[in-house]
Amino acid sequence: MKFSECTIPFLEKKFGLIERDEIECLNSWLSMSSDISDFQKQSLIFHQKELKFNIWNWNEQELSLHFIGPLISLSEFSTNAFNIFAQRNLSGIVDDIELNGKPDGIIAKGRREPEIPYFCFQEYKKELDPDGHPLPQVLGAMLVGQTLNQLNKTMYGCYVIGKMWTFVVLENRNYTTSESYDSTSDEIFDIFRILLNLKNIIKELTR
Repeated sequence: MKFSECTIPFLEKKFGLIERDEIECLNSWLSMSSDISDFQKQSLIFHQKELKFNIWNWNEQELSLHFIGPLISLSEFSTNAFNIFAQRNLSGIVDDIELNGKPDGIIAKGRREPEIPYFCFQEYKKELDPDGHPLPQVLGAMLVGQTLNQLNKTMYGCYVIGKMWTFVVLENRNYTTSESYDSTSDEIFDIFRILLNLKNIIKELTR
């Protein structure tokens, strides 16, 4: 089954996923503090200005190229231990079912090729696709990442719908989502801080 074919009812029935009101590791991730440099602040303001001017005109590729990509790059996820990858094949057997697809982005162990995923990312246009919602696609990819990563049963994720960013945690078969953050408001600094927190979490996982 492709990630794009996943639905929340299917994932909950087939894999026993349970939606929780909260999971402590998500609370911890969102509440961690990280310093944002003056250069990063100015860069965020610049890209936010571009977003506000173009948000209703950009298609998915333009949103990714001109806004999401620069924010991810500014977070500096490219290291010798782990890297950010886009549209790479991701597949695995979860409870005798093969799930596969090409997430919009993953942060995974490995410099040149993704090895073990830690974070899965999915983006949508300014409006929902009539065929579904990004959350089940993210959860499907996170289930595969969890299967491939035998040492860590917690997976991190995010999906973006237009200007809104929502963060996701999958711990064993329990999942929860954050409140959505508006990247056209001052919450852009929260979004960026959360990305920096993620980098610190992954650093610990790859030690």
